[in-house]
Amino acid sequence: MTSDLDLRGVWVPLITPFDAAGAVDLAAVKRLCEEYLTAGAAGIVACGTTGEPSSLDSGEKQAVLETISRVCTARGARIIVGTGTYDTRTTIAATQAAADLPGTVGALVVVPYYVRPSEAGIVEHYKAVAAASSIPIVLYNIPARSGRGLGTASLLELANTPNIAGVKQAVGSLDHSTLEVLAESPAGFSVLGGDDSFHFPTVCMGGVGAICASAHVATERWVAMIECGLAGKLEDGRVHAEALLPIVAAGFAEPNPAVFKGALHAQGRIASPNVRLPQMNASPASVDALLAAIEHASR
Repeated sequence: MTSDLDLRGVWVPLITPFDAAGAVDLAAVKRLCEEYLTAGAAGIVACGTTGEPSSLDSGEKQAVLETISRVCTARGARIIVGTGTYDTRTTIAATQAAADLPGTVGALVVVPYYVRPSEAGIVEHYKAVAAASSIPIVLYNIPARSGRGLGTASLLELANTPNIAGVKQAVGSLDHSTLEVLAESPAGFSVLGGDDSFHFPTVCMGGVGAICASAHVATERWVAMIECGLAGKLEDGRVHAEALLPIVAAGFAEPNPAVFKGALHAQGRIASPNVRLPQMNASPASVDALLAAIEHASR
């Protein structure tokens, strides 16, 4: 077994809310964490892509992490921290720092972006990070963002590497490679859905859950859908999946997390809908479409 980290369920990759003056709203971070854990989330992903970590300075990022840690430790909940960069030494240092955060059970490490390493280089990068880390590593395979990805052979090699617990698989489809990894992974390696449209079929084919940005809204229904998949309740799960699909379409109509922030603001759950440049706030039409999809899913 490569890891004993249990990744089952829905993990919410928490947004970073800003107040009307543009500062990080730590009270809203706390409130949202509590809401999602109460709704049944398995844990919180801190400073993942949806949290806009590249727009936060070091002090802001540390304050966000500490706030999430306080909530999760008080609730007996778990945290996965996004630590991946395009440099191996920097990623190791960030992962070591994350390991000191109370409540942290793993690090989400994206395929190195921008520098476009070879696939062999990506594999060695992950092996070096896993070997240096005191917490398990979750791979983040998202070629559309990183410019590089991991194929079946590389994923299975890493699946058999000590201290690598799983992968967030976000390749734009439930493709042949993903199905091979689901079928051939060893015990101790888990596949988490990374594309919100495909979470239910991924779990039905052997995945254990999802890191789901769309679960910022209709959280209870996302949790119920994944639980149906894990329990083999296919018809009930399909009903949830069909109701939630419009949320995915609406929520990702503009770059994430702008539309979800717009909806949370419209619901009165955060003080402003703002993202930071170079992101742009979502259009009113996109926010209205997401609110309509949420209303539909609540019926």
